[in-house]
Amino acid sequence: MTDSPTRPILLVALGGNALIRPGERGTCAEQFANLRRPMGQIARLTDRYRLIITHGNGPQVGNLLMQQESCAEVPAMPLEILVAQTQGQIGYMIESTLESELLALGGAKRCLVSLISYVQVAEDDPAFRTPTKPIGPHYTAEEAARFTWPMVSTPRGFRRVVASPEPLTVVEKDEIQRLVEMDFIVVCCGGGGIPVTREGRAFHGVDAVIDKDLASACLGREVGVDTLVIATDVAGVATGFGTAGETFLRRLDAARAEQLLAAGEFPPGSMGPKVEAAVRFVRGGGTRAVICHLDEIEAAVAGTAGTEITGGTT
Repeated sequence: MTDSPTRPILLVALGGNALIRPGERGTCAEQFANLRRPMGQIARLTDRYRLIITHGNGPQVGNLLMQQESCAEVPAMPLEILVAQTQGQIGYMIESTLESELLALGGAKRCLVSLISYVQVAEDDPAFRTPTKPIGPHYTAEEAARFTWPMVSTPRGFRRVVASPEPLTVVEKDEIQRLVEMDFIVVCCGGGGIPVTREGRAFHGVDAVIDKDLASACLGREVGVDTLVIATDVAGVATGFGTAGETFLRRLDAARAEQLLAAGEFPPGSMGPKVEAAVRFVRGGGTRAVICHLDEIEAAVAGTAGTEITGGTT
């Protein structure tokens, strides 16, 4: 192993499109092929950084929900179990692809581990009173009427909605920190983590989905991450997105990012949580956060791509 305490900690939060790109069916072969480019970039960063990788799970957990609903013979599992299943599935795919890329670079063998991760939320979080996060397949109005879940109308049909509460703490933060100190590359907090509430000394899973980027920012603050990279399917943050006045922002300080968030420049269903996560991270002691395209992770770390957000503690 290398002299890990001298290397800063880098957390890369991979969007769900790291595995399944638009227009794809999401086959195993497609997902492995899509992972090669981000994993190749991460492999080349391991000599200079200690690494934590988090990831989304939207398409995968949606597929599991669809499989459950199409087979009455197999008992359906609650949402926290499905999140745990995707953590194992995607963790395996990330680990095996990254290990192949590391082997191709040569050098000493690196230690990798995927960690089933809980994230604690508050039982009285207001999000539980107003579920807003669409998950799973699309239904017609007639099909949606069969379910007792809260549903929402979308352009493609009706979808189940669940709560998206605030992440309070990553339960395994101490274990993650110790593994990073031992120079393990850690894959964790998949899908935003398994949402749990505390009851005495025990934890109980809840029917919710935690935003992956907000959970990553929470973990970053708790384990002393230096740089947070949020990798997605756009080049960075823009004002007037999708309009004739669209303007790409290369750098932002936290105060300006907060102003733009308050002005509604970044929609809550897309760029909003990413900017909010970046601001929370730098406000909580992180050096910098970068929002970038999946194909530009190395360049974003080097400071030549994406939107960089800095700001210091308050």
